[in-house]
Amino acid sequence: MNSLTFPILRLLADGQFHSGEALARHFGVTRATVWNALQDAEALGVKLFSIRGKGYRLPQPVRFLDRDAVMTALGGEAGKFTLEFHDRIASTNSYLMQQAATGREHGACVVAELQTSGRGRRGRAWQAGLGNSLTFSVLWRFDCGAGALSGLSLAVGVALMRALRELGIADARLKWPNDVLHQQQKLAGILIELQGDLDGPSAAVIGIGLNLRLPETLRKTIDQPATDLHTILGQPPDSARGLGTVLRHLAGALEQFDREGFEALREEWMAHHAFDGQPVCVHMPDGRQIDGVAEGIAADGALLLRTEQGTQRFSAGEVSLRAAT
Repeated sequence: MNSLTFPILRLLADGQFHSGEALARHFGVTRATVWNALQDAEALGVKLFSIRGKGYRLPQPVRFLDRDAVMTALGGEAGKFTLEFHDRIASTNSYLMQQAATGREHGACVVAELQTSGRGRRGRAWQAGLGNSLTFSVLWRFDCGAGALSGLSLAVGVALMRALRELGIADARLKWPNDVLHQQQKLAGILIELQGDLDGPSAAVIGIGLNLRLPETLRKTIDQPATDLHTILGQPPDSARGLGTVLRHLAGALEQFDREGFEALREEWMAHHAFDGQPVCVHMPDGRQIDGVAEGIAADGALLLRTEQGTQRFSAGEVSLRAAT
């Protein structure tokens, strides 16, 4: 990657026009060097406007993350995380999974300004551009085996509900097992990947994507209705405050989950259940569809579905839940 690309993008973050000449003078390089750096930005999917005589600008202002602001928002929980910021990375989860295998410390948090190959559940891509989403992953180590971590994604969902409430969104809902909805539109997603032995210890890499401000062109590439903090709150979101707030509540929920299991968080999760008591359909990996009524969540985080054959349990795995149509 061109080493000037993100320094220039930070100057363009105000959303105003900056001439190629002024940018070249600022960095002590030629205008051709500036042009090459911005070509690299466009190759990464960053949209730029260029007008002869005026220069370059981003479609809208971008708030780059500020470490000190994140630490301030973390407050007393700051010591529980080691923050690592990347301008650009393929996938924070993939990167941290590799790091976990070589002994990366508990509480490591990898944050990306631009994630180029973000992943969701079932192999889906997480669509995001510069300034559009808050994308990060956290490494959390447990003494128990990976088999005892059922319900972990739901515990993370509870943490997101607590954080969103503090950020001014009280009516978000949880879609089992890993999505956050607002008015039936996706606001955030969770991806958990595990390492470790059956009997322990184990490590979880918890990936979170939270939509900040989605342009219409990006919304059209997402395979389901989506929304963002800017739309809900009516103002540009403070990504640093958002990250610090989510991490602070994540630490509390994960520590409670580690001590008491998901059962201690089950009632709180149920209070935000998007489809409780509603007709839904479960899509199985083999293509089958099972219809029923969502009856709640078991103590281990399994979905309970009332069907014509009786109540059935579903673990997350590769199962997908949808509202009945």
